[in-house]
Amino acid sequence: QGELVESGGGLVQAGGSLRLACTVSPVTFSRYRMAWFFQAPGKEREFVAAIDWNSGETYYGDSVKGRFTVSRDNSKKPLYLQMNSLKSEDTGVYYCASSARSSRTPSHAYEYELWGQGTQVTVSS
Repeated sequence: QGELVESGGGLVQAGGSLRLACTVSPVTFSRYRMAWFFQAPGKEREFVAAIDWNSGETYYGDSVKGRFTVSRDNSKKPLYLQMNSLKSEDTGVYYCASSARSSRTPSHAYEYELWGQGTQVTVSS
């Protein structure tokens, strides 16, 4: 059983940037795909981005395309989410998730078995 821990959240002004990180322990933890989801207050969890760990293929939610970039570091195993041009509607808790298997629906939360506790991102307008 692995553990995911998110970091990098905080308060930023609209138009600013943040970089989230998700560390995985143990580093040998098997994963096929990892993803970021976010949940705004009073709303359902929403897909942000995902990356297939070996191939590097990426997937993005429509609301973040062109603004956010998901990446991974194969040597140290963390997952990153670079968020640029942040908007007030990006405010919420961002979760890291991991799946040990492939699927045709990387944007569906039920595809992921392991979740972090989340990190808060607040964008002030």
